[in-house]
Amino acid sequence: MVGIGGYGFYYLKNLFEHFSDEEIEMSGVVDPFAANSGLYREIKRRRIPICNSLMDFYIKGGSADLVVISSPLQYHIEQSCIALINGGNVLCDKPLGTVIQDIDELLLARKQSGRWVMIGYQWSYSNAIQELKRDIISGLYGKPIRMKSLCFWPRGKDYYERNEWAGKLRDEKERWVLDSPLGNAMAHFIHNLFYLLGREMNESDQPAGIQGECYRTYPIQNYDTGVFRAYTACGVEILFYGSHVTACERGPMFHLEFEDGTVTFGDEQDRIVATTREGRKKDYGSPEDDDQFLKLHEAMKAVREDRPVICGPEAATAQVLCINGVQDSVEEIAAFPFDRLVMDEQKERFWIDGLGEELYACYRDNRLPSETNLPWAVPGKIIDLRNYVYFPGGRR
Repeated sequence: MVGIGGYGFYYLKNLFEHFSDEEIEMSGVVDPFAANSGLYREIKRRRIPICNSLMDFYIKGGSADLVVISSPLQYHIEQSCIALINGGNVLCDKPLGTVIQDIDELLLARKQSGRWVMIGYQWSYSNAIQELKRDIISGLYGKPIRMKSLCFWPRGKDYYERNEWAGKLRDEKERWVLDSPLGNAMAHFIHNLFYLLGREMNESDQPAGIQGECYRTYPIQNYDTGVFRAYTACGVEILFYGSHVTACERGPMFHLEFEDGTVTFGDEQDRIVATTREGRKKDYGSPEDDDQFLKLHEAMKAVREDRPVICGPEAATAQVLCINGVQDSVEEIAAFPFDRLVMDEQKERFWIDGLGEELYACYRDNRLPSETNLPWAVPGKIIDLRNYVYFPGGRR
């Protein structure tokens, strides 16, 4: 288990609660700050080896059939490669990585090792998304036209002070982090739009071009509100709206438009419901109906059995391309008007008055903020992603 702070705590807790010592052997925990974990005493009680780095684990003779990576974003690809070349299969939590140029190294390591890599976008493993995707592939709703999603998750000062890389463009070693709502907390919902468009169950469609807008309220390097419009090579329009500085939480939600029907989730009801042109409805349930750690249980099964990987690097690449494209689209992150700023001293968080309503109206009307009369909105430039292989700038 690599990384047991933050979300990694819950991975490890799930392992302890759902798998007996007869089912799995915990061969090691990798975390330089393991002693800060709420599970540290249990780790010591079970006599699980603790290492500061994954290389240290292997140098000391460690081995594992499955390496679960829940470390900071900038370590995902590097640690996945180390695990692969040392004989481990990998479940890496989202996102796949931070910059597109690192992905080839991962694909090569996977090929040379003969092992597999799963990316932990939990919705992709849910029964609701899997059934919906099968119906989309079968052509039940016709040709896709537009896919859009929205998520407002307000965050306080503690969110950006919880570690050394939150809200950063680079870390102290100059590695790209690109931490943002779109690159981290809401990466699931960007990935989901492209995953549902994949022609095979283990594929996603890819963005061919993108235009982004990025805005900042907190004193951070990167943005806390981001929106974009992308297009696939087949001309499907993809829209996303995300913010950590709205007054209230809203979403995640999505609306999928096809020639012969629509599919909605999270706006009026927390179930995926499709409506055909003739008015027939199909209820898929919710992607939240399944445990979020179904991905972990699927990875355990894949170690023991020959099972296809339904969300690997190829499926997760679209989100990395989008994040890189959005950053390149925006020359300078814009600030919201100071007179719109509200501070909740009790909760120690900022929000922008009326922002949620304005962004929801953009979502409803399929527009970017800069395409409306909002005075604070600044358009980004259009970025061609068809041969985008290096961030920043696309090519090198």
